[in-house]
Amino acid sequence: MSLSHLCFYSAFITSTLGLAFHRAHLISALLCLESMMLSMYIALSVWPAETQTSSHTLMPILMLAFSACEAGTGLAMLVASTRTHGSDHLHNLNLLQC
Repeated sequence: MSLSHLCFYSAFITSTLGLAFHRAHLISALLCLESMMLSMYIALSVWPAETQTSSHTLMPILMLAFSACEAGTGLAMLVASTRTHGSDHLHNLNLLQC
């Protein structure tokens, strides 16, 4: 395993552990999701150069676009929950309440 693979895997695992264990605020969960997407984007961007293929795939660009959409949707949810509940604590959000 090369050093770059180790960096990508460790960044992804660290952000997954951050999402699993530090879920007090919605903004911290969104930041962990964003770091997971960015580590996958960098890994997919570097992959054609490592395999020395001449064809560059469209997958990293699509992934970056979906990541931007995910960030925009997450920030909209953050603003909406802060306006309705008064804070961004995840334990205050109950989907069964109206």
